[in-house]
Amino acid sequence: QVQLVESGGGLVQAGGSLRLSCAASGRTFSNYAMAWFRQAPGKEREFVAAIGWGGGNTYYGDSAKGRFTISRDNAKNTVTLQMNSLKPEDTAVYYCAADYLGYGARAELPYDYWGQGTQVTVSS
Repeated sequence: QVQLVESGGGLVQAGGSLRLSCAASGRTFSNYAMAWFRQAPGKEREFVAAIGWGGGNTYYGDSAKGRFTISRDNAKNTVTLQMNSLKPEDTAVYYCAADYLGYGARAELPYDYWGQGTQVTVSS
């Protein structure tokens, strides 16, 4: 089992920044690809960003490219999502997910473990 706990969400004005963190426990963190997904009210969950288990490859959804950065610290068992130039359409619950020996898939299916989510609200 892997437990994932997200933090760092909140209310921010458009153009501002937030840094989300996901703390993992339970298994060898470095063996897991990590990803961030988000779900806005009335919409399906959407891929935001992922980083492979080796940490060398990162992937971004179209909405995140150029504004968000995913990184991981295997010594601290954490993955972070730095979000800059936030827009009201970034408002959503952001979820952290883990995929054993994954490369950083965009689809939800490979991810075995999910956090409870953290709310991000961007005001205009």
